[in-house]
Amino acid sequence: MDDRNQVESLIQAQSDALKRTAKQVWDAAELNWRETKSADALKQYLSEQGFSIKAPVCGMDTAFIAQQTVGSGGPVVAFLAEYDALPGLSQCAAHTTPNAVQEGGAGHGCGHNLLGAGAAGAAAALVDALKARGLSAVVRCYGCPAEEDGGGKVFFAREGAFNDVQAVFAWHPGDANYVLGQGTLAVTGVLYRFSGITAHAAAAPHTGRSALDACELMNVGCNYLREHILPTARLHYAYRDTGGTAPNVVPDRACLHYYVRACKVKDMMEIKKRVDDVARGAALMTGTTLSIEEVDGFSDFIPNRTLSELTAQCLEEIGAPAFDSEDEALAQRFSASFSPEARMANLAVSCHQSGLDANELAQQVLCRQTAPYRHEPHLTEPGSTDVGDVSYCAPTVQLYCSCWALGSGGHNWQVTAQSASSLGEKGMLTAAKVLALAALRAVERPELLAAAEKELKQTCPDGYYCPMPAQAKPHPAP
Repeated sequence: MDDRNQVESLIQAQSDALKRTAKQVWDAAELNWRETKSADALKQYLSEQGFSIKAPVCGMDTAFIAQQTVGSGGPVVAFLAEYDALPGLSQCAAHTTPNAVQEGGAGHGCGHNLLGAGAAGAAAALVDALKARGLSAVVRCYGCPAEEDGGGKVFFAREGAFNDVQAVFAWHPGDANYVLGQGTLAVTGVLYRFSGITAHAAAAPHTGRSALDACELMNVGCNYLREHILPTARLHYAYRDTGGTAPNVVPDRACLHYYVRACKVKDMMEIKKRVDDVARGAALMTGTTLSIEEVDGFSDFIPNRTLSELTAQCLEEIGAPAFDSEDEALAQRFSASFSPEARMANLAVSCHQSGLDANELAQQVLCRQTAPYRHEPHLTEPGSTDVGDVSYCAPTVQLYCSCWALGSGGHNWQVTAQSASSLGEKGMLTAAKVLALAALRAVERPELLAAAEKELKQTCPDGYYCPMPAQAKPHPAP
């Protein structure tokens, strides 16, 4: 049996178990750093496949490393599993109109239930294929919490957990089929807390020092700063605390949560220093005191061309998910739930990243094409991920597989619903096949792994600089 047929057969044999695991994670729908049931579901599946489980790891209660050694002396190959949900995106499975399982509850609006199960399935299939072929490797599956807010992979990277890995295979659900050849935005999240003095806002305002004024002034300063930073950089913020609701009380506390993004982590850190100075100026102007807490930080993603071209070839051979007429009808109903403008805007992002033709995809409701790989590290995907930190530590590839109707975008109730439907399941199984096949071929070709390592050293000559502050700990969002 050739390697492709072998991998497809192995994944097919595990399909029911993988669907069950993905649904368990979807049902749990747990937020960052609280993914206890979700991690347990993945650990149980991997344990049943013969993996030893180490948990908790790297200071994260809901993180794990599953490992199985096949033979001796082989490379270390890793898969990345995510399983955190998003707040407020609860939605019934496969329902094409808004219908929350729990009003205001969390939901898998980014498909991480599929991501985790697919990665675990690829790891298990690789082990079985290696055993059948008499090959040696150490196979790992990293259970990575808090991708949406917190950055579990950064804690792994900071502790050197990827330093002995020769190849990392990652994927993400999407609406098209391609291997990412672009970078992502580095990002850091920072809490700016201002402390002042309360006072009666009418009788004695002169005795007060408004922390809320400090926040307002900081935002004004950052709005002016935008003109003088790199045009590809981004600043966004939200109030975490406005100091109360009484207009006749000068608020003595207020807090802003800022995201600072840039195409490269070093540029992001330089811009962050300037934002810090704006905050200090706001404190000085208002007579308040300031504390700065770096919550998290993600590096930009470095696509490894060697591994990416290998994986793209495997994607072409496996092909797009085999959607049927019932899938088509379901996708059509989801597609109709988006405004034409939103659908085309989301399609434009997928086409920018994949190189697929937007006009062609606009005529379809499901992606039935696979895109050839385009290595464009000078371009940037408009988002951030902690996979970027892994890519500085070990050669890394990022696959996207069609699990949703074209134009679905992400972080919405429609994605939550599709991630527990036949669309999501078929995309997940396709991704598992592609990753397992690519990893098998990488193990079979030591010279390819050597080339991937050489490429990493050339693209990241200074090695890994962790943007997460040394004192940072897992920090659940409210």
